[in-house]
Amino acid sequence: MAFLFKRNPKTPGDLVKILNEQVTKLDQSNGSEKKKAQDEATRHLITLKSILNGDDSIFGESAITSQPEILNQLSQEIYSCDILSVLITNLADIEFDSRKIVVLLFNSLLKRKSGNRSPTVDYLVNNPKIITLLMRGPELPEVSLNYGIMLREALKHEVIAKIVIYDPLFWKYFTYVNTDIFEISTDSFATLKDSLTIHEKLVGAFFSNDAIIDRFITSINHLMTAGNYVTKRESTKLLADLIMIKANYKMMSSYVNNVENLKIIMLLLGDRSKNIQIEGFNVFKVFVANPRKEKSVIDILTKNRIRLLEFLETFNKERNDDLFIAEKEYIIQQIHLLPKIVMNEKSGEIKESNLNGKIINEFD
Repeated sequence: MAFLFKRNPKTPGDLVKILNEQVTKLDQSNGSEKKKAQDEATRHLITLKSILNGDDSIFGESAITSQPEILNQLSQEIYSCDILSVLITNLADIEFDSRKIVVLLFNSLLKRKSGNRSPTVDYLVNNPKIITLLMRGPELPEVSLNYGIMLREALKHEVIAKIVIYDPLFWKYFTYVNTDIFEISTDSFATLKDSLTIHEKLVGAFFSNDAIIDRFITSINHLMTAGNYVTKRESTKLLADLIMIKANYKMMSSYVNNVENLKIIMLLLGDRSKNIQIEGFNVFKVFVANPRKEKSVIDILTKNRIRLLEFLETFNKERNDDLFIAEKEYIIQQIHLLPKIVMNEKSGEIKESNLNGKIINEFD
């Protein structure tokens, strides 16, 4: 492959500047000129990949002989030329295999440290337009998966995750996951999940806002009821995971104290898919175990007491998992302790009683 490097620039700065020129041309030309710019961009991206892979002979007799020094100069030129923005903006016009090099470059830079600092993280925080570009990935099918890989790498850094979840675009991911294109739907859900699960304290603070909690509950409920099989299963699992995180207590409380949410979860318990039933159970058990149940929640559980017990007795009976068995037994016990509905033979009125038959209150 020596022919690829015979016209390579002499310094990292030269390489970045020439690559920047060629990628910029992609949006300004067409036909043979565009193809030539694509070929040149590919050639220089391959050179860049070789540098990232540790080849320190690219620049020949250059005064730069240290690989760390080369990478340091390369990084500084990338920041100063704003080439990440240029590459990501024009990614769809870059040749298919070369897009992977752009992803490699982006993710490698994110992992680069300078003492306790992450220069690329600082750069992205100061250039949030790049994060916005990546967040719009699902709207660009050709490069959606590339954008998703880069965005999820960036989400590992809390300061960037904060930008993402507080951006109005974040809520579009609840729509993106319902797209008919399976790859985009799956990739979008992976991003949504990482946004809400990697940094627990950050997300807990996010869920301290009542309006955000309401919007999240509406959005996740829609996915669990209107999505396809994969979306229903994964969104129910995501909800189950989130409500078990201590930092999300306020959101959990809001969810399990709403009788409409309980109705949705009980429908999932009756889903034809055993996997969806299991994820539904992981949410349902929190409703039952909650020591401060709203009366409306108690009423629904009481009305369905017998059916719930019949269902749970056989639910996933073949599963040999001590934790699951213990949880199921506890939930069955708690349902047994719910008030019983009894009929007053003289008046015909339906009332509630506890296990000792004592009348508690009239059942509405």
